[in-house]
Amino acid sequence: MSKLEENLNEILGVSSPMEQMQSKPPVPKDDDPKKEDVDKDYEYSRDSYYNLIDKGNEAIQGILDIAKEGQHPRAYEVAGQLIGQVATTVDKLQDLQKKLKDLKELPNKANTNIKNALFVGSTNELQKMLRGDNEKDDSNIVEHEDKNDSDK
Repeated sequence: MSKLEENLNEILGVSSPMEQMQSKPPVPKDDDPKKEDVDKDYEYSRDSYYNLIDKGNEAIQGILDIAKEGQHPRAYEVAGQLIGQVATTVDKLQDLQKKLKDLKELPNKANTNIKNALFVGSTNELQKMLRGDNEKDDSNIVEHEDKNDSDK
């Protein structure tokens, strides 16, 4: 920004576009009103899975006792199926934990790809910003632009 623009902004009490962009307060995070429902559903599902696992373990113990007494192959087959079903329920309980974690981390993992960007300022200011310097002389940039214009 030139000295004239800086002085004019100072006299008028207006900040530069770059200062305006940097001084904006962050957008406040709105609490999700459905968060309580998600937590209640999680607790209910978790309790249900624990009950199913406990009852499944009791059933496994009972069917194993029957299989030991009778030595019947079908009883062992049923015990094996029951063990598989309890293991599946344990996996579902772990998936429930992961899903809740993903739901709670979702706002933090917003898409960071910028599709449209808007710069408010002159091309000279944009070039300074892209180069990362604020006080350098821009005569070489103008010469470079003139060379590109003459090539067309």
